[in-house]
Amino acid sequence: MKNISRILIGALCGLGLMPAVHAQQRINREQLVKRHNVVVNAIDSLSSLSVGNGKFAYTVDATGMQTFPEKYDKGVPLGTQSEWGWHSFKDTVGYKFEESLKTYTLNGRKVTYSVQWNDPKRNKDASNWFRQNVHRLQLGNLGLWLSKKNGSQATAADIQNIRQELNLWTGEITSSFTLEGEPVKVVTVSHQQQDVVSFNIQSALIAQGRLKVRLRFPFPTNEFADAGTNWKNGGKHQSSIVQAVGQQAVIKHQLDTNSYFTQLTWSGQASVASAATHDFVLSPAGKSNQLQVSCLFTPKRQALVPAFGAVQINSVQSWKAFWQSGGAIDFAGSTDPRAHELERRIILSQYLTKIQCAGSQPPQETGLTYNSWYGKPHLEMHWWHGIHFALWGRPELLEKSMQWYNHVYDNARGIAKRQGYAGARWQKMTDPDGNESPSSVGAFLIWQQPHFIYFAELAYRAHPNAKTLSAYKKLVLATADFMATYPYYEKDKDRYILGKGLIPAQERYNAEETFNPTYELQYWYWALNTAQQWRKRLGLAPDKKYADVMAKLSALPKANGVYLAAESAPDSYSNPKYKTDHPSVLGALGMTPYNDRLDMDAMRRTFDLVWDTWDWKDTWGWDFPMVAMTAARLGNPKRAIDGLFMPIKTNTYLINGHNYQDDRLRLYLPGNGGLLAAVASMCAGWDGSKGTNPGFPKDGTWKVKWEGLKPMP
Repeated sequence: MKNISRILIGALCGLGLMPAVHAQQRINREQLVKRHNVVVNAIDSLSSLSVGNGKFAYTVDATGMQTFPEKYDKGVPLGTQSEWGWHSFKDTVGYKFEESLKTYTLNGRKVTYSVQWNDPKRNKDASNWFRQNVHRLQLGNLGLWLSKKNGSQATAADIQNIRQELNLWTGEITSSFTLEGEPVKVVTVSHQQQDVVSFNIQSALIAQGRLKVRLRFPFPTNEFADAGTNWKNGGKHQSSIVQAVGQQAVIKHQLDTNSYFTQLTWSGQASVASAATHDFVLSPAGKSNQLQVSCLFTPKRQALVPAFGAVQINSVQSWKAFWQSGGAIDFAGSTDPRAHELERRIILSQYLTKIQCAGSQPPQETGLTYNSWYGKPHLEMHWWHGIHFALWGRPELLEKSMQWYNHVYDNARGIAKRQGYAGARWQKMTDPDGNESPSSVGAFLIWQQPHFIYFAELAYRAHPNAKTLSAYKKLVLATADFMATYPYYEKDKDRYILGKGLIPAQERYNAEETFNPTYELQYWYWALNTAQQWRKRLGLAPDKKYADVMAKLSALPKANGVYLAAESAPDSYSNPKYKTDHPSVLGALGMTPYNDRLDMDAMRRTFDLVWDTWDWKDTWGWDFPMVAMTAARLGNPKRAIDGLFMPIKTNTYLINGHNYQDDRLRLYLPGNGGLLAAVASMCAGWDGSKGTNPGFPKDGTWKVKWEGLKPMP
């Protein structure tokens, strides 16, 4: 009878209907999370902390508010952003999107792409216009107005005895400091369903009239980045108090093409007044040493803004529910000195991706903190931003942003049709409505195309039912329809090629000359094969075009026993230029489920060559998780760990958990998402993996305890 029970349990585990033994281990999640609470003891531009809910985030300095934004604008800025907050300057010229299009002759036919022109001026200006507009808004700067005894305004240098702690378990930031010996304590929380940030401020400075709350509205920029500190152009926008009754006020910010509201509610006696253009001050009255303030940012006025107590309860309960859901990994007892740091990166990456990347739109690479690429999302990065949610047992957080593809479906079909293909061609650099952003690189990328099929497959694995199939049927098949018509058939070689007219994930190649990149070929085949499986699940016959392309898709290009970055690049490893940027050739195994088109021995040699000769200083944050995933699938867990800890600047994780890249990108969320995806697969494995914790060394230095994780495809 015992043998029958063991056989039954083993069969259920194999079907994914019961958790594996490791998933039954109990982890004290509160203890695990809290041991990585962030503590800050100085005003440091790279140590700012954020609260948020996935569609709204608010970032604070060491005072617990946005008191000294200029001190942080070259670090991790003090941003306030929401997924609804977008702006476009007025087009006074009358640009047409068609002016950004350039015609290329590729494989014997003409195809148009939206690119960045250098000349003529009209085309250049038009492409710049559509690249820069729309852009994401910094909604407002909400900080403390602190006065010294002599009446002058306090500066960052006057803030002493700083101790700030982010309680990850509850989502609360508690900030303590002194000003001229007077203590100040600020508790900062964010509502988990509304765009509300709330504060409990305690200090004798309140009753002395030396501590007030200040709200300022910056002017949006059409620059690559926007840190929310542009106080110029005051005459080009308007802001005014439209209502102030009792303990509430409503302030309207009017821009040239849109407007929104900031609603304040507070405790005790206080009043709001305009101190200067776009500068409003909430001044407490009376003798209380406590001030509680809530602030709602909204495109439409609402009747009620929850008070601090309600927001705090909401934050505590919601974060507790988050941490108790899904997966957890505990490295306690490990003797490898890197274990504690990896655990820290994992916990902070979960927090950051929850507040920055869990909304109803694909996020930008700098989330809801500050603009990069004008605040626009890059769909090739959605894989790194999102798949970890499903692997960590929280597929609903990925599926929230999957719904956006329905919203932009018509635009994606329009791109495909314009270029002569069937189905939907998913955008690269885009906006909330799926409009193309001109890009001389992004327009030619194709590795974002299979992503939706990957997302849908993760959703189906989480919920293998008719409802899931119905929800994503249209998008999966439209994705595959494009993928079946995009390859070019070479009659003389009886094969389909990808390209010409593409740039691989390794953005170092000329679009007009490049074809058959290794990673894209392997990903293309997997996605078409998976689309055929979806057709079977839906009761549909196999698609003949999908089958024909799969049967004749070019082999993965090799030379001298290793895989090339692309068939068109025989100098993949001899040209120094081609040993920079993403080593995406490794993604043909690390990011893509194995099939027998891939030669594992050749991939091992390729991995070793890349490891030994790549210019790692010229890489990005998600390259290291990709290396780790590839090493793990090659059966080399030591290299998987070494890859996660490669001592390269772009693999830096700051005190707040952000993945620092360089002076331009001081945070980079694809790195955080990639880390979570890699470690999940190193624990729970992947399709076809064997044994427990296949990505961790078996030398006894790693004690790996986990629960709630899902295998990677």
